[in-house]
Amino acid sequence: MSTDQFSVDGEVAIVTGASSGIGRGIANQFAEDGVDVVVCSREQANVDPVAEEINESEAPGSALAVECDVTDREAVDALVEATVEEFGGIDILVNNAGASFMADFDDISPNGWKTIIDININGTYHCTHAAAEYLKDGGGTVINFASVAGQDGSPQMSPYGAAKAAVVNFTSTLSYEWAADDVRVNCIAPGLVATPGVASQMGITADDIDRTAVDRQIGTVEEVADLTQFLASPASSYIVGETITIKGKPTMGEARDT
Repeated sequence: MSTDQFSVDGEVAIVTGASSGIGRGIANQFAEDGVDVVVCSREQANVDPVAEEINESEAPGSALAVECDVTDREAVDALVEATVEEFGGIDILVNNAGASFMADFDDISPNGWKTIIDININGTYHCTHAAAEYLKDGGGTVINFASVAGQDGSPQMSPYGAAKAAVVNFTSTLSYEWAADDVRVNCIAPGLVATPGVASQMGITADDIDRTAVDRQIGTVEEVADLTQFLASPASSYIVGETITIKGKPTMGEARDT
């Protein structure tokens, strides 16, 4: 069986929130498959090493690092312009940039609430809206990032859960509106993933995870990157407007006695 339909070789992608973790993993995997990728973060110094790593590797794709705060529309417009100037267009947009903090709802200030909403849903809007012209030119793909927190509720993370729930709904709505333009819009909702942040908080790294094990509820960055590439590739051509949850073994309310 041919596996060509899983390739995204020769395309151009923007990956937001690409300085570390899931975003960085996606950028690396895209480049290894021949994608020219623009990686962005709020601090240039944080995203430069990502592009340097790709450009100094043997990956066929190249990388451009751009400083961009996704809540700043002028900065997002500049990101899109830089991408088109460098690579000639945009085929794939990965809206991965996100942020959260933990606090009881009663303790969340208006500014704290607004900040999380701005990054997670308004940032997704800005990037998608700014790139629309180029995504529609030949038919592109948009991959939004939600979270299981936006599907099942998220105690002590109410603004994050609310914003990610909005991303899920936005994905469904936009996929319907843009289908006539041959743009596929889908969403990924990760559960616990062994990112550097998780390693610092929980002491769990990707080295501790056996990818062949089914009985687990923590995944690797590479597993999320694999799903992202699938959704960007022709192999997922009949998947439109879906939110795919990637969280391992389901959680059950009660264990069955056997």
